[in-house]
Amino acid sequence: MELELRHLKTIRAIADAGSLTRAATSLGLAQPALSAQLKRIERALGGALFVRGRDGVRATPLGDLVLDRARVVLPAVCELQEEAVRFAREGATGHRLGGTHGPLFGGLVDRLARAGPGTRVTTYTSWSERELAGGVVAGRLDFALVGVCGESSPPEAGRLAWTEVARDPVHVMLAVGHPLASRAEVALSELAGEAWTDVPGDGCFGDCFAAACVRAGFTPTCVYETDTASCVHLVQVGRAVGLCRATFPATSGLVTRPLVGTPLIWRHLLGWHPEGRAAGRAPAVLAHARGAHADALDRSAARTACPGGP
Repeated sequence: MELELRHLKTIRAIADAGSLTRAATSLGLAQPALSAQLKRIERALGGALFVRGRDGVRATPLGDLVLDRARVVLPAVCELQEEAVRFAREGATGHRLGGTHGPLFGGLVDRLARAGPGTRVTTYTSWSERELAGGVVAGRLDFALVGVCGESSPPEAGRLAWTEVARDPVHVMLAVGHPLASRAEVALSELAGEAWTDVPGDGCFGDCFAAACVRAGFTPTCVYETDTASCVHLVQVGRAVGLCRATFPATSGLVTRPLVGTPLIWRHLLGWHPEGRAAGRAPAVLAHARGAHADALDRSAARTACPGGP
């Protein structure tokens, strides 16, 4: 006899009930029928799964092993079934998006949701571009929206199709009271004595930033790598200056300024599997991503032009 999912459900039901009688009731079986089924399962697995006593049954070491596996397998199969049902119901119209945090990702989700009100859009965010690309390769995600520094290659470049959405100069974030906040642009060398803050990532941006600082004549003495909210706070209170994309949204207590000579460039990329279920929708999703970027730039430009700053 080959072990089946229904056998695992039976074993779990016996363990949860604590007795064959109660398990039989919950399963809608006669107690003798359940006992016979358990014996067949035990023969297939090579040993007793439960020890029977006056107070019911308890799992043997072999039973504990099988139960541990069952508690992993059964929820996973249930999740697979639910996902398959959703996929069959929605067809290939749903969007499974992965992205790093930022206004561009939010803008893309909003545009896709507005373009197809009945279309399901699910999201997954991560600081790791490699993790997002791996999700697309594995079929867990349809598209990944990531960023890379300069002309560096995106992750899984040989397996995924990557197209540039846009490229932005990297800006510096300053507290509104910073001596350089009134400038239209700031030279990187003028920030040599500052502490810095930035969000984490697994690309080469940290190395590119360090190299840009060396070219400007200094080495950063302190870099706080943390989440976006903490970066903003550190800038607002004057503890550090930060790095951000040109699309960074208006935020109270700070200003963003371009760096003289554009020493750092950030490229936004959209990736998908060329043989995946969503490959045919890539042109439309790419157009929405570019539209979201244009929207973010418009908001940033309006903020910069507003008298009195952000």
